[in-house]
Amino acid sequence: MQDGVDDVSVEEVWEKLKKDPGSVLIDVRTQAEWAFVGVPDLNSLGKELICLEWQHFPGGQLNPSFTSQLRSELALREAGEDTELFFICRSGHRSLHSAEAMATAGYRACHNVAGGFEGPLDNQTHRGLVAGWKAAGLPWIQR
Repeated sequence: MQDGVDDVSVEEVWEKLKKDPGSVLIDVRTQAEWAFVGVPDLNSLGKELICLEWQHFPGGQLNPSFTSQLRSELALREAGEDTELFFICRSGHRSLHSAEAMATAGYRACHNVAGGFEGPLDNQTHRGLVAGWKAAGLPWIQR
């Protein structure tokens, strides 16, 4: 656990999203990743995924408005500083940093989705087969 942010497995995240109607999943990957790789599908849970870039593509510059933009998105959903927030990226690195930023901004229940959406590379340098949302067989859609 770093700065109050813990790692949670994709299976635990799915269960918590099912059980807690106020919980929120935030995908911090880039627009290109959402378009070409897919996104978690929360329709069966009656939830809407928040997609907000932590880093812009191309170039990888940090989104300087991330915290304020996410605060606004959360307010629209009546999600407060005690709402369970789960941050996901490709493999867990960007999501950890974005969760830490929101914890620093006063949100007390920020969690990093361990393994991310695609997980690490396998022995043939492919993602999505070893760990993460896709490998766990959780619902996802292509945009």
